[in-house]
Amino acid sequence: MANLDFIAPTGKFEDWNVYKLSLIIVDITDLFVKTYFPKYADRTVDQMFQAARSCKQNIVEGSVAAATSRETELKLTNVAKASLAELNQDYQDYLRHNDLKQWPVTDPRVSEIRRFARKHDKPDIYLTKLRERNPEAFCNIALTLCHQLDYMLYCVMERAKAIFLQKGGIKEEMYRARIAVRNEYQSNQRDQSNQNDQSHPKDNTGSE
Repeated sequence: MANLDFIAPTGKFEDWNVYKLSLIIVDITDLFVKTYFPKYADRTVDQMFQAARSCKQNIVEGSVAAATSRETELKLTNVAKASLAELNQDYQDYLRHNDLKQWPVTDPRVSEIRRFARKHDKPDIYLTKLRERNPEAFCNIALTLCHQLDYMLYCVMERAKAIFLQKGGIKEEMYRARIAVRNEYQSNQRDQSNQNDQSHPKDNTGSE
């Protein structure tokens, strides 16, 4: 039978590590702005939360769109990266404006955060621990997670590009599926014709 799987199967995005990390970043950003900004006195509150949420939502939409359009997946993933970059800058700005330090990537604390993130993918444990941290530590933990997610999104885009270059878009996949069905139909017709010929051989003896 011809291969009709031109619509790629997709798993539940809730189980995807990229989505899980984006959800953690949304939840800790919500905690950050509620803890360190006046509720209605700073536009940064809405900007940071919306940037985090936009990143997560575009990851979800891109994951769903990947079933039928790698082009759409690429566009939405790129939007997610852009929103994440905006959020990254907001955390850096907070550190700078409050005379706090951004930890370099070589700092042992950054390595510790990365190791922790590889083992834990539920928001609650981050929220519990971050309530015990000072603003500098909070921002640097958030920045480290943002950097991790940014790299993951880069990998998603590179994979989508490779698949698109190899297989094309949905139109190319549907065309290949139609050709496969047509070839299979023609092959079955030939087989059926050969079987009929074998079942009813022609009488070539003639009559005198």
